[in-house]
Amino acid sequence: MIRILQHREKCIGCHACVDAAPQRWRVSRRDGKCTLVGGVEKRGWFKALVEEEELESNLRAANNCPVKIIRVENQ
Repeated sequence: MIRILQHREKCIGCHACVDAAPQRWRVSRRDGKCTLVGGVEKRGWFKALVEEEELESNLRAANNCPVKIIRVENQ
């Protein structure tokens, strides 16, 4: 399993993560920030556990994020 973490409060809404991994990221109509699909919030961080096949696209999302608020970790 892969764990994806996002510090959403610091998101600037550039949509780089959505472009890299559209199956896991969406743009919120409410505030224009990117949302981690399936993410659960805890202390300001959104967290989602996903399958290995999403690793490459979400690493691309993390690397493309200009404010570096996305982390991808192996479990």
